[in-house]
Formats: sequence, structure tokens, C-alpha cells
Amino acid sequence: MFYQVYVRSFADANTDGVGDLRGVRDRLGYLSLLGIDALWLTPFYRSPMADHGYDVADPRDVDPIFGNLDDLDELIRAAHQEGLRVTIDLIPNHTSDRHPWFMAAGSAPPGSAERERYFFRPGRGPDGAMPPNNWLSVFGGPAWSRLPDGEWYLHLFAPQQPDLNWSHPDVVADFEQTMQFWLDRGVDGFRLDVAHGMAKPADLPDMAEPQAPGVLKHADHEADPRFDNDGVHDLHRMIRRVADKYADRVLTGEAWVVDDDRLARYVRPDELHLAFNFRLLEADWNAEMFVEAITHSLNAMSSVDAPPTWVLSNHDMDRHVTRYGGGELGTRRARAAALVQLALPGVAYVYNGDELGLPNVELPDEALQDPVWERSDHADRGRDGERVPLPWNGAEPPYGFTEGPGTWLPMPADWGGLAVEAQLDDPDSMLSLYRNALEIRREHPAMSGDEVQWFGAPTGCLAFRRTGGLVCALNAADELVPMPPGEVVLSSGPLEDGMLPPDTAAWLV
Repeated sequence: MFYQVYVRSFADANTDGVGDLRGVRDRLGYLSLLGIDALWLTPFYRSPMADHGYDVADPRDVDPIFGNLDDLDELIRAAHQEGLRVTIDLIPNHTSDRHPWFMAAGSAPPGSAERERYFFRPGRGPDGAMPPNNWLSVFGGPAWSRLPDGEWYLHLFAPQQPDLNWSHPDVVADFEQTMQFWLDRGVDGFRLDVAHGMAKPADLPDMAEPQAPGVLKHADHEADPRFDNDGVHDLHRMIRRVADKYADRVLTGEAWVVDDDRLARYVRPDELHLAFNFRLLEADWNAEMFVEAITHSLNAMSSVDAPPTWVLSNHDMDRHVTRYGGGELGTRRARAAALVQLALPGVAYVYNGDELGLPNVELPDEALQDPVWERSDHADRGRDGERVPLPWNGAEPPYGFTEGPGTWLPMPADWGGLAVEAQLDDPDSMLSLYRNALEIRREHPAMSGDEVQWFGAPTGCLAFRRTGGLVCALNAADELVPMPPGEVVLSSGPLEDGMLPPDTAAWLV
């Protein structure tokens, strides 16, 4: 059970309104009480923060906004004392444009050795005024920017995030050094950002049909050569060899790959241990779509004997309370979806705030900071709405997130009832539901086995049994339906005389 900590939004210890490593350390007791096994920390490295830390200028140091190396060492030590593992984000696809390598490349002439660590190319058309190919940035606009000397450089994300050329030995050697640096400090593993994008085809061919901005998932890698190239697997084997020098470490890849067979390749025995599967996150509130997402995920991972992963929200996607309709309806559905997610075999990820039932926040234009907002010419509001800081206590902002005067993103005035303190002693709260579910997931013998057996279920519903005997039933329809046989051990909402109400899930043994 992983818990994703979006560091700048979790807890602020130094009163500047931005979450930091000491804030995470100070809240480890809460995470232990919640019942999770491991943390995934989003980037805390030195960065100009053009993409909130995913533009890394120094991958082997802590940005002062988050603290320092001593703070990280203390966090790891304290987490281990709590029985929690600590995994961290690594960003292999690109660097910041303020990284020493790229600054040297920008100052060097075309054709120089300094530029070979990235993708510099002459332009097309008269005077090279057109980009080298038709690739688009995920954040909007072309995936190329031009320097004053006329050459273009590749960035699949923001212009401040130039893509690395992983065929260059310096890139490989430096990444190995970065891995060893953090593993030597006691980090328990890594989440690899854009793990499917590290290898590029040598000729950088045009995309067959340019994707819309924001599209990271690809069913046909030949139509979109930006991602999921076969060469990426040799890079992951190298990464695995480094990790295997250390005992009991884990590698998780962010791989937006739709095809089951191609996704499974990322977790073959000599590559990554886990690959994020986003099918459940992308499924609408629909039982048939849930069944399809779960079936695809289980089949893909079973072909290589790897654990499936399950996620409902993260820092890049709208929170599922909002996706499922918002308000009381979205919350009721989110409670039910949590029981489906946590009943499944494999590895589950909770994004900070999922356990509180936080929705997305509609922020004013002037508060938006995500580069997607500007890159899309204000057509896409970006990801700030799911990144608003967590409420801890109190009835008004900043709800104990900071003792300072404000927060890096504004917090809503009506979140008092969603704060941790308000939910802890409420047996009907979302937080209590998660705590109960995680305790059962961890301790109940029925929550065992790697296989799922599907039952026949009424239209709009699903029901499955774990090998150990636990049954999960979900009613995503509009009418009451009969419960499967068994004793109810947990439900997402009140039951009605042995019937399962709409937008409700239950566990039975």
C-alpha cells in the first residue's frame, strides 16, 4: 500500500506556505495510523520550479524550498522507525534548462560535444525556420524550441525541460550515479517519471497523426514515435542492475501504454518491478468499464508474473470525487470505488487527500501555476486543481497546513469538515473508511491470493471473489440489488435490509 506524497502540498514546517520534507516527517504518525506501507515522494530536487520540481537542475541535492539533505536523511530514518518504506521520484527523460549540461550546451556551437547529451537538430524549411519534425509537447505547442544560433532542441514537456539523449554514455553514467547516491542514503526505491519516453528513434520520424496536448497514452507506438520505443527496455535493464546491487529495493515505472502485451514488457523479470496501470483511473463510473479495466490489468501482469497496480487519482489527473460527479454523489461513488480498488490483489496507491475525500478545486485564473495553463493559451486549466494543500485541522484556511499567512495555492473556505482532525473520530468519515479498509486488507485472511473470480451480477453491478475468500460487490446502477451471500465486514455506505444501494460497495466473507 503506497501513499503518494505531493511534497509541496502535504505539510509545511517552515511557514512559507509550501510543503517540505520536515512537514512530511512531522506527519509520519498520521501515515502510520492510516495503515500504509510505503511513501512515494514527488521531486524535491534543486529546480527552478518551471514544472513544480519535475524540471531538475541537480538530481543529487534538495531544493532549499523543501529543506536539505539532512532533512531527507531524518525523514528516511524516522519513516523506517515507523515501519514505512520511502520511495522517491526520479526524472530520467529530461532535465531542467538550468542544469549545468544544458547551460553548457546552450553556450556551445552547433555540432559541439556539449549538445550531444540532448537532442539538438537543424530546422526544416527555408532558413531552418520550421521544427525538425511534427512532434507536439504534452503541455501544448511544438515539442521543439529554437536557440538564437538557429538550432532546435527537443522537449516533450515544457521548453524548460529538454529531453536527454539516452544513447549518450554520459547520460547513462550520471543516472547510475544518481541512483547510487540516493540508495546509499537509505531510499527504498524509485518511481521513474515518463518511464516509457526515455528512448527515442534515431531518425526522430514524424508522428503519423499528431496527438492532442496532454495525451500520454499510446496504443500504437509506431504511429507516435515519442513514446514506448523498444530501446527503452535495455535502459530499464540497466536501471534494474543498479537497483539489484542493493537488497530489497523496488522500481516502479510511469508507463502510459495501453496495449496489454507492451505494458507487460516493462515488468519482465529483469526490468522494473511495477508499472503503473491507469485503466482503473481512466474508467468512468460504470461497472462494465471497471470490469474491463480490472480484467485487462490482471491479464497483462499475470503474463509476466508481476503484481498489478491500482490507482484512482494522482497529481496529474482530476481527483475521482470530482470525476465521479462531485459533491455528495461523487463522494459516495469515491467511497465505493475505494473498496473496489483496495479489494484487488496487487499493489494499491493512494494519492494524498484521497483518504479525505478531497475534490478538485476551481481556482481563479490568477492562482494557476501549472505550465499547461500558459502552454495551452489558457485553453487547459492544468493540474493545479488536484494539487491544493491538505487540510489538517481547524475551520478555515490554511487548516493547519502551515503556520504562515498563506499557501502556495489557495485553499477553499468550506474544507473544515474534510480536515484530518474533523474526520479522525467520525466513524462514518472517508478517513475512517480508508483506515478500516486498510486494516482488513492487511490483516484479514480472506484478503489473500492473486486471482479474482467474477460472479454474475445484475446490470450495472460487479462482484468478484479473492482466492482467500473475500467478496467485493459494487452497485453502480440506479436501483437496490440483492447482496451476495456472506457476512458483511465493511461497506462504503449504509445497507438496506440485505440489499446493496446504488453507488455503494461492500466486502463480505
